[in-house]
Amino acid sequence: MAQALFPVLTVLGFVLTLFSLAFLIPLGYALATDEPTVEAFSVGFVGTFVIGLLMHLLTKRYRRELRVRDGFLLVSTVWAGIPAVACIPMMYFLTDLSFTDSYYEMVSALTTTGGTALAGLDQLPHSINIWRMFLTWLGGMGILVLAVAILPLLGVGGSQVFKAETPGPMKDNKLTPRITETAKALYLIYFVLTVLCAVAYKVAGMNGLDAVLHAMSTMALSGFSSHDASFAYWDSQLIESVAVVFMLVASINFAIHFTVWRSKTFKPYSTCPETRWSLMVMLGASVLVAAYLLAYGQYATFAESFRHALFNTVSVATTSGFANTDYARWPLFAPLLMLSLCMFATAAGSTGGGIKMMRFVILLKQASRELSRTLHPRAVNPVMVSNTPIENQVIFGVLAFMLMYGFSIIVLTMLLIFSGLDPVSSLTGVIASINCTGPGLGVVGPASNYSVLTDFQTWVMTFAMLLGRLELFPILLLFTPTFWRK
Repeated sequence: MAQALFPVLTVLGFVLTLFSLAFLIPLGYALATDEPTVEAFSVGFVGTFVIGLLMHLLTKRYRRELRVRDGFLLVSTVWAGIPAVACIPMMYFLTDLSFTDSYYEMVSALTTTGGTALAGLDQLPHSINIWRMFLTWLGGMGILVLAVAILPLLGVGGSQVFKAETPGPMKDNKLTPRITETAKALYLIYFVLTVLCAVAYKVAGMNGLDAVLHAMSTMALSGFSSHDASFAYWDSQLIESVAVVFMLVASINFAIHFTVWRSKTFKPYSTCPETRWSLMVMLGASVLVAAYLLAYGQYATFAESFRHALFNTVSVATTSGFANTDYARWPLFAPLLMLSLCMFATAAGSTGGGIKMMRFVILLKQASRELSRTLHPRAVNPVMVSNTPIENQVIFGVLAFMLMYGFSIIVLTMLLIFSGLDPVSSLTGVIASINCTGPGLGVVGPASNYSVLTDFQTWVMTFAMLLGRLELFPILLLFTPTFWRK
């Protein structure tokens, strides 16, 4: 069985070697500005390059076409392994930062969760924040999707990896005939939108560095910020409006963006039912939260109430996790509604987390069909989405996913309560982590961070982030005897 892992290890080694080049970006900035992090990023670059190169060379002779099982194993090991090397400069420079908190920070970045175990972000060297933001930007579309464009050079196929990594219930649809072209198309759209977001932030009033950093975080729907106060640092309605627009853009299926770009028309946005549902739910919830906050006297005017409701509702619903106020102090209904939206509001194929709107719609339509069958047992009533019947195999997959999703939240929440964490922080922290949202409520609310947790609690949250980002099955499959059976 050990030799069966070598084909995965040789690709993993190549991915780590490729990933080592990412250290050159913060390293170059540190050298140019004479920041004290030069040695830390140099050690990270050299260490990661050597580890990856040795792993690749020692197992290179075992390379072969990846099977489906290999694809799932590779996805899991890459997403768990990259944060381990990514935290090298963090621990080297921030000597008081434990491996647990450092690994959590890097997993949070790669999974685009945006929860942080760091305080004093404003005082950190810019290169550290550049590293955090760049890693979360890479994780936004999935670093493996980028690697898929390179895998054919190694003589291994990328389809299995792409299928395991791409979020959403229907993963076999390709934008272009070749999987490598699909990966390149996705990253082109992702890069162009990030540049547009950075320009918009700069025009709205951010300085150049903050504009670039927050554009990467916004398009990844991460919520990482270079300021402890997040968007409250600027207290600018114009900057918040830019963030809302691009968070909504990033929450849409990137295949739709590609189709719009290729067809030179915005019509695909209006014809995609998932896009319509997502936008209607988030904007409708924002109005509801605004009216609720106004009714409870949280703000003096509806305009002020709507400003804060729109920004924070869209931020949480899209699993970004930015904040312009401590919404945990709002009447409980509002933050609970926002957290419930993060479970399903984003579209499949977006950079958001959660179960995705398409799964939620399929689940509702299946429930409606079962209710109808109770009254009309012989009626033929297929589940339809946009006038297209959904195969039973897809429906069964959604039901299985929802079962494991709910079971995972319950188990992880109970583990945290068992460890001594209060129930509100436990439940909302797990929901925020498994949906890659970031802040929860209680001691892990938007005005706090995850450094208050014990090591055990931090590892539970870390596992929840990886589990949610890879949509459960690639991780859970590793714990089944069937997966390891020849």
